[in-house]
Amino acid sequence: MNKAYYFLIVILLLSACGKHTNFTISGKLDGGAGKTVYLNKLLISNQLVPDSVKLNNSGEFKFKGNASSPTFYLLMLSNVSFVTLLVDSTENVSVTGSYKNFTRDYKVSGSTGSEMLRNLDSRFYKAKLQLDSLRLLYNSVQNNPVYATRVEVLNSQYNGISTEHSNYVTSFVKKNPFSLASVYALYQKWDETNFVINDIQAMKTAASALYSVYPKNEQVIALYNNTLQFIKDERNKQLVNAVKNNAVNTPNIVLPDADGRARDLWSLHGKYVLLHFWSAKDRTSRIVNPVLAELYQKFKNRGFEIFMVSVDNDREAWMEAIASDNLSCINVGDMKGSFQAATNYNIQELPFNYLIDKEGNIIARNLRGPALNQTLSQIFK
Repeated sequence: MNKAYYFLIVILLLSACGKHTNFTISGKLDGGAGKTVYLNKLLISNQLVPDSVKLNNSGEFKFKGNASSPTFYLLMLSNVSFVTLLVDSTENVSVTGSYKNFTRDYKVSGSTGSEMLRNLDSRFYKAKLQLDSLRLLYNSVQNNPVYATRVEVLNSQYNGISTEHSNYVTSFVKKNPFSLASVYALYQKWDETNFVINDIQAMKTAASALYSVYPKNEQVIALYNNTLQFIKDERNKQLVNAVKNNAVNTPNIVLPDADGRARDLWSLHGKYVLLHFWSAKDRTSRIVNPVLAELYQKFKNRGFEIFMVSVDNDREAWMEAIASDNLSCINVGDMKGSFQAATNYNIQELPFNYLIDKEGNIIARNLRGPALNQTLSQIFK
């Protein structure tokens, strides 16, 4: 029994070790006899020296390689003439076309991922060409009142083409979340700053699916991290919008003060309130504190309050700073970083403050020194 079990393990190990991971990329480029073609593995962290071969007299070439998972390669004639392939292990990829018009008329077979990229590129270039043509027409007639109707038509056509392609790419990603071709699709860009799609749900779906299958793939890791950052940035934008100048219904804060008594920010409605985030261990915060203490004494009897939120986790340091800096205003903190309050108000630096009016609207942000004194003097003149 033990021998049989041992024999089975050996067979399984040999089978695993013998798994084929070799692929080939071959083809024929008309009009390219004697020219050099390069194969460059597309990496994020570094670049390898590309492999290269010369096209024979018939324009034929062949590369051999090894891949344990789908991998992006650039098949290049030059730095400006190349196509992207998505090659999986054991695939025999065939690429044909003309050397002169390589990037536009090539055909690929034997590789599902590469065929997907070819289709994505073909649709993108077609849409891009149409948009470029419309842009030229628009620029030629936009300032001529005679063509006002024509401008509206061009705008409508432009938006229609871009929306149609964006919808196609979004649908492609949602239908192929486990294919690395979706990574390629998600990074299609109209120009340096504008992506073809900005669908966070499609991005999350692809990132999650691919990371579960290819957790060590560079492109997948990059997509996964970019998605996390994108989600974080979107949340920050929402928070900023919630507390931007002239915002209403500022998020409430209920935290204990130095005596352990719960203090409520909303209970101060009817007063002008400086909501101030700080830390006893932050040098700039400590420099600002005496100024706040002075302003508080100056305006506290005229309907002004300071609601200081400590992001510390050291109660002793917090208490020492309150006493040392003569802070007699409201000072709260949970000694766990006051994380929720800092998050709700999108605190990215210390110290940071918001000036809130009697109705709870934020009317200014990050006022310091003379600017704060001037603003308060104007309010309470």
